[in-house]
Amino acid sequence: MDLGERVDGSREELLGELNEFLRMPSISAREDENGGFRNCAQWVAGKLEEAGAEASIMETEGHPVVYAEVGSGESTLLSYGHYDVQPPEPLDLWESDPFEPTIRDGGLYARGVADDKGDVLARIQALRLHIEEHGPLPFKLKFLIEGEEEIGSPNLAPFVRSNADLLSADACLWEGSMKNEAGRPMIFCGTKGMAYVELRARGASHDLHSMYGGIAPNPVWRLIQALRTIKDENGEITLDGLDALAEEPSEKDLEAIDRIVFDDDALLESWDVEALDRGLGGQDALREMLLRPTANIAGIHSGYTGPGSKTIVPSEAFVKMDFRLVAGQSPGPVLELIRSHLRKRGFEDIEVVDLHGVEPAKTPVDSPVVRTAIQTWQDLGEGEAVVYPTIGGSGPTSLMVAELGMPTIMTGSVANTGSRLHSPNEWVRLDDYFEAIGYFARFFERFAL
Repeated sequence: MDLGERVDGSREELLGELNEFLRMPSISAREDENGGFRNCAQWVAGKLEEAGAEASIMETEGHPVVYAEVGSGESTLLSYGHYDVQPPEPLDLWESDPFEPTIRDGGLYARGVADDKGDVLARIQALRLHIEEHGPLPFKLKFLIEGEEEIGSPNLAPFVRSNADLLSADACLWEGSMKNEAGRPMIFCGTKGMAYVELRARGASHDLHSMYGGIAPNPVWRLIQALRTIKDENGEITLDGLDALAEEPSEKDLEAIDRIVFDDDALLESWDVEALDRGLGGQDALREMLLRPTANIAGIHSGYTGPGSKTIVPSEAFVKMDFRLVAGQSPGPVLELIRSHLRKRGFEDIEVVDLHGVEPAKTPVDSPVVRTAIQTWQDLGEGEAVVYPTIGGSGPTSLMVAELGMPTIMTGSVANTGSRLHSPNEWVRLDDYFEAIGYFARFFERFAL
């Protein structure tokens, strides 16, 4: 019996394990008051041991890391994932309980099913089925599964640096791949960096009656004026010096991008909007997403936002911003650019708070591990996968690429572009999940060649 038949014949068992995993509310942004978060880590370690690996819980200053090893040979593959999930709020927008997996129209709905529990478990289940079918792995496979990705992985860097020899490998499979709007699998070879900041403005020592609205300093207006210097009325970023830091994309990257068919109409339909920002479309939109930095407002707050009216001049205002960065744009220098930019325009009073940052990371599109990923999709009859030199998102992939020196890619495609990652009604297609199990099992076979 081949592995595809093994997966098809075990669907009920495989789905039961996934549902058990998804019922654990491992929300890293909240305190682990009842020990449920740590229980989730132990559950993952137990599944790895059932699959034949030697697993352990390794402590950090925050949530623990699950580490495992299995197999032996000249080559080593590292698999990265995370068992923590985003908060499910707003709960009233969910059509079913976010922590009670529900099947609707061939899709499985639950918090974490697409990001990243489905991907984590598909790899573990693939390992178990592979060993049952073919025996011990002829290479070493390592698992690094953290519990803080959804809060910016604050303890991953010191963990990786302290365990560099333990984690060393020839290549790394990162989490986060998906299928595009046309159902074709995507392989991602890099991530943008990010500088996540908070801009804070202050007025009076306390909220004032709005009768003083004509003479009292209003921190909301002050913040709006400062923000307008970072992006102009046409939506173009005007932050001093940002473009000068960027490296030019390689010819191979540009060739890979030219081969990508970007279906912006499907994206518009999925988002339920009439147009992309600045009227972008087609290859222009794709190049903007992959090759240009962003200056995004993630949240803004000030004053009274409850029901009814309350006429005040707020005493403070703040905005959270994430700047997605391309190669050459490191979060430290970009943070100084923001501060310098505001000072030059008379906004010395705006406080710029560094919340966290990650470096951009790139693996060449013609790397051997990329070819293995492409060939594995061909083995499954999916034809030519779509290779992206990088994606618009960020993550601590630079720890593997720059610091440990290993090519790092995302492949496997449990999720799809409509999976509502970080949103209510997160979901994946069940067929994609079971296909991903077979994909990883076949990838292990090819990696050993």
